[in-house]
Amino acid sequence: MRQNIIKVFFVLLTLWTLNGCTSSRNYYVLSMASNPTDIYSNTNKVIGVEKIVVPNYLYKREIAVAKSSNQITLLSNAVWGEDLDDGLTQRLIIYLQKKFNQPNVYGYPWGMNRQPNIKVKVNITRFIAQGNTVYLDANWEIENMRSGRRKASLFNASVATNNDANVIVSSMDKAFEKLEKDIAKGVRGL
Repeated sequence: MRQNIIKVFFVLLTLWTLNGCTSSRNYYVLSMASNPTDIYSNTNKVIGVEKIVVPNYLYKREIAVAKSSNQITLLSNAVWGEDLDDGLTQRLIIYLQKKFNQPNVYGYPWGMNRQPNIKVKVNITRFIAQGNTVYLDANWEIENMRSGRRKASLFNASVATNNDANVIVSSMDKAFEKLEKDIAKGVRGL
């Protein structure tokens, strides 16, 4: 009888400890597309968005923060709730759908029946908090698949933040919103 009580005690202690470990993590996403304040007139363009390329440190589940230009640390209690390359790609697709007021925006592979006449490629080279700032550096290219005309741009944004994970993610959200707007202007002009 005493051994059963001890076993039950250890099982309960283990479950309580595991519950404490899992419940202390906060999960974050950046895939909620913002609502544009103004809508571009429908251009009847079919837009294809290739998967956004992100730096390797964004493939980690923990949120990365730069301690210096050469050192990154991971926040153990702040975890991404999605793969950022997938989430950011989907977010850009939804934003462009809203901005151009049309559903004809697709992610790659788009298939034979949804061939785009405009293709968007985005490469994020830096997207991280360092000190009191979130930095987003990227380059994007937009190509008109019919005419072969291309437009490319370097992009950088910095948004104030602090060392709190909630504020860091909010600042990253604002920085990516700036990138979305910049890409939409490029699509409109091509």
